[in-house]
Amino acid sequence: METETETTTAKESWIKKRTTTVTSSTTKTTTISTPAKLYGKDLSEYDEVDVDALLAQLSPEEINILAKEVDPDDSFLPPNERCSYECEKEPTGPLDRKKLIEHINKQALETPDLPENEPYVKGTVRGKKWLPPARSEKDKEVEEGIAIDMGEEYEQALTSATQEEIIDLAAILGFHSMMNQDQYHASLLNKGQPIGLGWDGITKSQQQKVYPMDPPNNTDIEDSIKRVKDDDPKLIELNFNNIKNISDEKLIQLFDALPDNEHLEVLSLTNVGLTDKTALLLAQAIEKSKTLRVLNVETNFISPPTIVALVRSLLKARTVEEFRASNQRSSVLGNKIEMEITELVEKNSSLLRLGLHLEFNDARHRVAAHLQRNIDRSKYCVRFTAATNNKYLKFSEKHRWITMFLFFLL
Repeated sequence: METETETTTAKESWIKKRTTTVTSSTTKTTTISTPAKLYGKDLSEYDEVDVDALLAQLSPEEINILAKEVDPDDSFLPPNERCSYECEKEPTGPLDRKKLIEHINKQALETPDLPENEPYVKGTVRGKKWLPPARSEKDKEVEEGIAIDMGEEYEQALTSATQEEIIDLAAILGFHSMMNQDQYHASLLNKGQPIGLGWDGITKSQQQKVYPMDPPNNTDIEDSIKRVKDDDPKLIELNFNNIKNISDEKLIQLFDALPDNEHLEVLSLTNVGLTDKTALLLAQAIEKSKTLRVLNVETNFISPPTIVALVRSLLKARTVEEFRASNQRSSVLGNKIEMEITELVEKNSSLLRLGLHLEFNDARHRVAAHLQRNIDRSKYCVRFTAATNNKYLKFSEKHRWITMFLFFLL
């Protein structure tokens, strides 16, 4: 009997713990914590049953069978002891998700479909057919009572209007749900409705337009860097876009030559594999640049903190009017980074266009408002310069600088 007790599992011990025994010097009472009824049957006749005695009469095999039939609601038991399923297969090794999916797909394809009890017959209704509920006379009277009096002129115009004219009218009024896309665009462009497309017409797929591929960028990297170092006056715009084989050494040579160049105005480095290491060197070069107006570093691998460093470098340059750095390694900058960029942009009086995706409305609106102020200020500066340079206006050099200073104060 002791060996049988030692071989009991956790679930079997849980079954025994569900019985409570109260012993005194004279009496011994055993009760079962079961509900008064089970499936509507009274269980009071089993109140005096000695569960321990019944369990003692069971063999280990019978106790194991009983444990499989019971699912104890006890969170302290491990899941393998609570579940009645026992897997007797040997482990096949670590999980291989690809092989598992292939095995499941293979089994699904090889398993035949269950045969239908009744074959499908077209037009035959199986089961109970749904019929709409009958409408009351009160609902019919309410619907009939709703009528819009548009006047004789409008009634006559709508009655005599053709289907094409009604479609055009719906397009003008913006009723997009009343027509398909081809009808809507044909109405806006006044091309006439396509043949065979009425209210119930189906829009057919259109042949896609084939556009030629963009030619590869054949810019000579070494020659361009040499021209930047030599400060070639004819080199105003440098475009390295989509050149994948630019090494970091070449980029470092280019950035080292930028501070001494006094003619380069546009620098495009889109999709050239720019990283944080080279981007920080670019930020240092921008601070010392004298003529750079447009900088494009889109579609690279620059992190948000490095983008902040690039925007900060624009404050010292004071010549860059357009800066683009969207579509980087991190698609979301975050609130902290966006606020830092906003504060730096608001301190910059020369920046006119910023190519960055700002997610938060506060940062987006503040940046847009400040850039608009910079654009307006630049327009007034152009007009003021043209007016002061007019040969009919006699401005001395001293008066011109005083007037310009007062203008910026305003």
